[in-house]
Order: sequence, then C-alpha cells, then structure tokens
Amino acid sequence: MPIIVNIDVMLAKRKMQSKELAEKIGITPANLSILKTGRAKGIRFDTLEAICKVLDCQPGDILEYKAE
Repeated sequence: MPIIVNIDVMLAKRKMQSKELAEKIGITPANLSILKTGRAKGIRFDTLEAICKVLDCQPGDILEYKAE
C-alpha cells in the first residue's frame, strides 16, 4: 500500500504508549492498532485532528505517500 502510517514514530518521539493515545482521542486500542498497521480503509478527519492535537504534529507527520 502506498500510504504509510507513521503513528508509531510520533508515539516514540512523544514517549507515549498506544493505549494512552487511544484513551485521549476516544477510540479503542484495537482500532488504533488497525490504523497503525495500515489496515484501515480510511480515517475520519476528526480522528486525524484528534491524533494531531494530542501528538502536537501535522497530518503529514503521520501519513506519508510512497509510490510502489
């Protein structure tokens, strides 16, 4: 898949665990895991906004495009 999800990178930079992020943005750890592994078919803008707010980053820090 040409879209790479870098949530793990941002979590490491912020020294935060996935469980803590999931709680702060109001989704289950299982759904966050689906996002992190790139298995999600899409992401809601309000979820992306919440992730960016909690991790203090831009959407481009989380999502990356790489041609196959």
